[in-house]
Amino acid sequence: MLTFLLVDRICREGVLVKCEACGEIEVNSSLPGLPELTLSFANPTIINDVRFHPCVRFRPWESNQILSFVPPDGQFKLMSYRVKKLKTTPIYVKPQLSSDSGNCRVHVMVGIRNDPGKPIDSIIVQFQLPPLIASADLTANHGTVDILADQTCVWTIGHIPKDKAPSLSGNLRLEEGLAHLHAFPIFQVKFRIMGAALSGLQIDKLDVKNTPSAPYKGFRAQTQAGRYEVRS
Repeated sequence: MLTFLLVDRICREGVLVKCEACGEIEVNSSLPGLPELTLSFANPTIINDVRFHPCVRFRPWESNQILSFVPPDGQFKLMSYRVKKLKTTPIYVKPQLSSDSGNCRVHVMVGIRNDPGKPIDSIIVQFQLPPLIASADLTANHGTVDILADQTCVWTIGHIPKDKAPSLSGNLRLEEGLAHLHAFPIFQVKFRIMGAALSGLQIDKLDVKNTPSAPYKGFRAQTQAGRYEVRS
């Protein structure tokens, strides 16, 4: 299974400041004997900062970017890496905040920016309520909104419906004597995509030798948000 952790930072103007994928290749092997496996990629030049399981032979990778190994039994992490300077994210989060007369008005919209071709689920947007907030009245047209004991606002969206863009809106009331909120929060975003590798890394082929019969070979991909920040 290929797992990708997206790390994104988007500034207030909506410009993507940094986006990269931290990837892992996890193997679950139940092959008998001492099988010889070789795994190759269609585009290995896009990956950086590779780290290998001790079973990987270094020379084939150094010369041809091929993973050659005898897998241990069970599940293990074969390889980790990074793909730098990705140019887009699958969803957008657009916060709009304004503050005057002792109030802070909040409006946040979430939608699909770049359709990965697979469902995007487990979407959560959260932010820390600023200090000196006396009360908060926030509602959403999709999902649930909870304010935790540590003053974290958690908007659990789940998935984006086809008929409307999820939005959160409401008002934050400042403590008595304060007219403006001078420090707006940073929004943290989480999501998951099963069956899609947004890093762009593509597996070319997997060869298996020294096995008594033809084994089952299968691949699955998963992408999930790691540190995805949107500044307001």
